[in-house]
Amino acid sequence: MKAETNLEKVLESGAFAVTAEAGPPKGTGTRGMSRRGEMLLPYCDAVNVTDNQTAIVRMCSLAGCVLLKQQGVDPVMQMVTRDRNRIALQSDILGAVAMGIGNILCLSGDHQKFGNHPSAKGVFDIDSVQLIQTMKKMRDEGLFICGEEVSGRVPLFIGAAENPYADPFEFRVTRLAKKIKAGVDFIQTQAVYDVPKFARWMQMVTDRGLDQQVHILAGVIPIRAVGMARYMRDSVSGVSVPDEIITRMEKAKEAKVEGVKIIGEIIEQLKEITGVHGVHIMAVGWEEIVPEIVEAAGLYPRPLL
Repeated sequence: MKAETNLEKVLESGAFAVTAEAGPPKGTGTRGMSRRGEMLLPYCDAVNVTDNQTAIVRMCSLAGCVLLKQQGVDPVMQMVTRDRNRIALQSDILGAVAMGIGNILCLSGDHQKFGNHPSAKGVFDIDSVQLIQTMKKMRDEGLFICGEEVSGRVPLFIGAAENPYADPFEFRVTRLAKKIKAGVDFIQTQAVYDVPKFARWMQMVTDRGLDQQVHILAGVIPIRAVGMARYMRDSVSGVSVPDEIITRMEKAKEAKVEGVKIIGEIIEQLKEITGVHGVHIMAVGWEEIVPEIVEAAGLYPRPLL
């Protein structure tokens, strides 16, 4: 059975969902996560807790999710296959469910060479699609990968990421279909700046009826400065930033104000694309801007279900 989390209820109701991200600290302090949870609660249906993002050591996602739950937030636990084998992954799934965490996002994870322990050994025992299959097997069949029975129910709302822009573009929908077949319930995409290209991807998604089988949340990253926009255009794989956005940021008197305006305009366009069921706002390190974005996009107040 599924988890009946707040995120699941909002999406199944047909409402346009809003999720955000909160990055755990590089330490043991809890006040920062609790403060972010309190701030984001009224503006988001669920909040992702990243899992050692960019391969840099941080507080574990599971602990961050527990801290958010204490604030009343519906957490999404991100889980990467880079750092754990199938034993540890299934163990953490059990722990998450035991702590009342029902949303889990399956990821491969950034390669360790990009982080602060570049000589660390990558595990990658299974990939993100196999992790989706594992969660579905535990939830629907009550079985571990090895075939042994799980003691107790494992209600889960299974998520994954998708990049609409990566090459070869024509095969991105096929990869999405593979994840749907594996058992994913919702998708959060890479950041959308090039809306026309994203709309073409969504057209291919709807042509195959995939939007009827999975909830798609389009990712957005608010821009703080023109340098950030240039960096994402030139150095972040799978992100397409049109030159017109760079130009707007260059000419802006107040870069942050213009950056928020740009994201608001993008969200307005995303709301009109068939098959898009929500937005995922990735503002790690700038979580305080999320309420402003949600209000500006006309997505506040959030539905109470």
